[in-house]
Amino acid sequence: MSFLLLGFFTGLSLILAIGAQNIFVIEQGLKKQYVFLVCLICSISDLLLIFLGIFLFEYFRNFFTDRVELIFNILLLAFLIYFVISKIKIKYDELNIDFENNSISLKNTVIKTLGFTYLNPHVYSDTVFFLGNFSKNFLISQKYYFGIGAAVASFLFFFCLGYLSKFLSKYLQKQIVWKFINSFIVVFMSILAFYVLLDIIY
Repeated sequence: MSFLLLGFFTGLSLILAIGAQNIFVIEQGLKKQYVFLVCLICSISDLLLIFLGIFLFEYFRNFFTDRVELIFNILLLAFLIYFVISKIKIKYDELNIDFENNSISLKNTVIKTLGFTYLNPHVYSDTVFFLGNFSKNFLISQKYYFGIGAAVASFLFFFCLGYLSKFLSKYLQKQIVWKFINSFIVVFMSILAFYVLLDIIY
């Protein structure tokens, strides 16, 4: 259960951001256009990338020497430090949400959703590299729980964002809400960074 929760909160910390993909999901929710499909594509994409990262690191871990593992842990720590600093320095501009009910076709909706997902380099650093690297020394059963937790966070986040967009959009445009969200992310990711640092030292 602890690894399920660890995966859930780690995944949630990575996905909570003002980004093009999240704004697009909100817009589709406000327009009530292919909301289920958009949320499903985003969620399943995250699930696939999360477990791709976990299984890649599980496979290559067998070839890791102590030096290689140390390098990956240092890269992991650098990623976390960069992530935390970027959250601290973030500017809380208002969300630029398109409230106009301009209809787009099913095909264009799918293409846009896939584009916002797979053409975003951060999706690979967050899911494949970070989650895979962070869980590399877990037992295989722990990896499954960790991955499922992160995937559940993604499913809940996207479907809440899509179907509760009218309610959430009023609050997500307020700076104080994003300051609170980012404060949670900074604290949680700082704890993970400290854990990785201890692993490097000892």
